[in-house]
Amino acid sequence: MAQGSLPILEFVVRNYKNFNARATRDALFAYWDHIGGGGKMYWAVAGAMSSAQLGITLAPAIRAGLVHGLSVTGANLEESLFRLVAHHGYKDFPDYRYFTKEDDTKILQQRMRRVTDTSIPEDEAFRAVEKILVPMWHKATTNGDRRFWHEYFYDLVLSIPKKHFQGNPDECWLLAAAKAKLPMVVPGHEDSTFGNIFASHVKFNECSASIVKSGIEYMANLYDDYKLLSKGKGVGFFQIGGGISGDFPICVVPSIKYDLQQSVKPWAYFCQISDSTTSYGSYSGATPNEKITWDKLTEDTPMFVIESDATVVAPLMLSALMECREQPKRANAIIKACRSVTRKSLART
Repeated sequence: MAQGSLPILEFVVRNYKNFNARATRDALFAYWDHIGGGGKMYWAVAGAMSSAQLGITLAPAIRAGLVHGLSVTGANLEESLFRLVAHHGYKDFPDYRYFTKEDDTKILQQRMRRVTDTSIPEDEAFRAVEKILVPMWHKATTNGDRRFWHEYFYDLVLSIPKKHFQGNPDECWLLAAAKAKLPMVVPGHEDSTFGNIFASHVKFNECSASIVKSGIEYMANLYDDYKLLSKGKGVGFFQIGGGISGDFPICVVPSIKYDLQQSVKPWAYFCQISDSTTSYGSYSGATPNEKITWDKLTEDTPMFVIESDATVVAPLMLSALMECREQPKRANAIIKACRSVTRKSLART
């Protein structure tokens, strides 16, 4: 990149004027304001973002200090690992919209597990990782160890010899998070392939269920993580999708306030990327204002909702943020100029 050139940030400034584009631009600016001012950012990742290779941009962002904590589904956790060790075995199905039941049955018979337009190879991914992870569980059972779900995966990904990598290790967000020792919660980890595999070993009395710390213990630990992350300028909340990966960690603020009866800083920023439309009783489609009534956010929290596909928006935002990190003075000047034009436009209305 030429010195002084920030092509992605400049593209956003030039083109993202209205609708979801404007929300993306403003959320990006506010994210950088927060990080640039010394704040932290906590990510909540739902959906199948790891299978969609979010790690291409998320892993560098972790290394650059743009992400400071994570809440992920069990599926996203394990699928980041699968992309590292079984990348060559994946198959893509761009015509999936036109598949019949018979087409998907053929995919099953090929021992592939389809996720929209791509698929995870059972033998190269699930079964290969199983050979490493299950002995770790057996050893923990024998020794009476108890660990959080993600800690087993941190140890696993750090112990895999590089010769077994098929994907680019620089694009594995799990590896980046493990090296950075990022605080993490994996709420509802039972609802994942390896959650099911673990349950089967518990059923056969080969592993003790107690070797994995519970979701309640995750929340108790998050109390402490949040207090550390929220020091100084505070910690923001960046959410992809909805569901438990978002609702679980955002509740830490009211829980500290009401259940622990301790003082706590509110979340300092909120952004959600979701294609779920606002509907009756839907968490994924709930507007940020609803969170005010639960004391998760306040009326002063910068709030953004981007109703779009996170596989399109998140990499764009992360790439622009990486440019800001590399050239902060130039980025600040571009953002300041854009905001000045916007204020003048608003003054005319």
